[in-house]
Amino acid sequence: MRIKSPQGILSLDNILPEEPLLMMGAGPVPIPARVAAANGIVINHLGDTMAQIIEQVKLMTRYVFQTETGHILGVAGPGSAAMEMAVANLVLPGSKVLSVCSGFFSNRLAEMAERVEANVVRLVVEKGQSADPEVVADYIAQNHPQVLTIVQGETSSTVCNTNLAAIAAAAKEHNCLVIVDAVCTLSTMEFDMDEWGIDAVITGGQKGLSCIPGVSLIGFSDKAWQHIESRTYQLRHWCLDAKLADQFWYKKAYHYTAPVSGILAIHEALRLVCTETLKVRFDRHLRSSKALQAGIEAMGLSLHVKPAARLNSVVGINLPDGVEGKQLLSTMSNRYKVEISGSFGANIVRIGQMGEQCRAHNLFRTLHAFGASFNCLGQKLDLPAGMAALESSLDQYGFDDQI
Repeated sequence: MRIKSPQGILSLDNILPEEPLLMMGAGPVPIPARVAAANGIVINHLGDTMAQIIEQVKLMTRYVFQTETGHILGVAGPGSAAMEMAVANLVLPGSKVLSVCSGFFSNRLAEMAERVEANVVRLVVEKGQSADPEVVADYIAQNHPQVLTIVQGETSSTVCNTNLAAIAAAAKEHNCLVIVDAVCTLSTMEFDMDEWGIDAVITGGQKGLSCIPGVSLIGFSDKAWQHIESRTYQLRHWCLDAKLADQFWYKKAYHYTAPVSGILAIHEALRLVCTETLKVRFDRHLRSSKALQAGIEAMGLSLHVKPAARLNSVVGINLPDGVEGKQLLSTMSNRYKVEISGSFGANIVRIGQMGEQCRAHNLFRTLHAFGASFNCLGQKLDLPAGMAALESSLDQYGFDDQI
């Protein structure tokens, strides 16, 4: 052999920091011990045990999606792979798609539709605003799309499309299928697939569900699944062909080697959501995010989006003049072992409020690291006032183990 074994290879012990970093950005998020343990197990991907687990995953996913009849599939890939499965299986070449664009990920859906040769009309929403259902309804009436794509919570701009139910209703009036990216919002805030008439809902493991990255879930409505089953041409995607995926998820047959450990991890993540219940989980997320926001504002900083359109799952904070986002993130990571996220162009940083991030001890550690890092960089904030506001806001809700 000409190529020799490389020298100087480092083990993870020599690469990772001695103290684990607290992940408080826009994802991935910290994962519970039960989820981490499940991710270390390997079983036969076509055996009876896996078949039982798959049935459990579908049952729990229907609860989290709030659907009685939704056709649930798992995806071996990130949330973007689930997005692409939805688009590839529901969007026909040459058909018209209306993409409601309020940031990076909603534009990604539009690009995916363009790649399958759809005629895409982009409705670009004003910065910092939720999509107006009346404007969307006008676009639908004018353009007659077969499919509408939209993101419930746009992590890049920290905007929430709060009128999603009304937008879906407008699409239904024109027989238009609705694809929703709920990657950062599912299990963190209200989402009702059946009641709102959503045809495809997408989520990734690494955000609201507090699971590992790389395993995702998708649900299709009866109407969407009929559309898929009636397809007569061969899909250009093989791994993302929903008909082939159905062989594994419903017929116990081979599609490809399933991500066994990831499916076990997402089973445990979903079980924890079901045990907590959606209502309790929604309340925990809302009060945690509101408390963090109160602390940030009390320190003297402003939030990027006004309350009416603000995404509570990922909070955007405006950076004052003289503070560079990369330097702030580096200080928080190196000095305080807390990581938050930068921006997609706007002069902001972002703090996640999803799943295990929404615990009181994580909030206090993150806000202290955030304010103290500003002070280290010469931007003096009122850190004591921020910490007091955080504590006061949490006290209003009893400040118990549920937070």
